[in-house]
This record gives sequence, structure tokens and C-alpha cells, in this order.
Amino acid sequence: QVQLVESGGGSVQAGGSLRLSCGASGYTYSSCMGWFRQAPGKEREAVALMHTGGGTIYYHESVQGRFTISQDMLTLYLQLNSLKPEDTAMYYCAAQGPRSRGTCPLSGYEYKYWGQGTQVTVSS
Repeated sequence: QVQLVESGGGSVQAGGSLRLSCGASGYTYSSCMGWFRQAPGKEREAVALMHTGGGTIYYHESVQGRFTISQDMLTLYLQLNSLKPEDTAMYYCAAQGPRSRGTCPLSGYEYKYWGQGTQVTVSS
């Protein structure tokens, strides 16, 4: 049984940094994994996506140059630097079932496994 568990969220001032972690127990697929976020009153959006087998990494244009996605064995990370108030949201780790290499889909509906979310709050 696949279980995704996020950690690392918190409250920081603008310009600060956080590192989110997603422990992926039972996940043995070579497939797309990534981070989504949803702010109150806004739609869920893909923040950073990668295929665990390698390939092109996707970043939302608003986080390019500030956020970095990476993986280490069964843990997915998201390094958040130069945080802005507009980055405030619930951040979710997500993963697909088996998928060959290629462009990872941006729609959350394409992802089968989800974590419970971790809150990131950035104050000005």
C-alpha cells in the first residue's frame, strides 16, 4: 500500500526558506511525482514535477529559480527559497501509478496517490 507523508511546512517571513519532505512508503514505481499547492479560494496548481526515472523537470513559472525539486531513494523534497507571501498555501505531495518517461501531467486528476498536505505560510 502506497503512503505519502509530507513534513517541513511552517511559517516564515518573506525572503525565508523552507524544505518540504515527502516520504513515499510502498511506492516502487518509476513514474511522475511532484508537489501541488492550493491557496484558499484558488484552484490547485502544480508547483514542481519530475519523473523518478529522470527527464525534464517542470516548475510553475512563479517559482522558477526559487524552488527546487529533488528525490533521494523514497523521499521527495521541495526546497523553497526566497519565499513570497503569494507562496502561502497548503502543499501536497502527489504521485502517479506506473508511467513511462515523458512529460509529467500538470493536472492533479492524473495523480493517484496524495499526501495529507503541509501548510506553508509566508508573512510580509
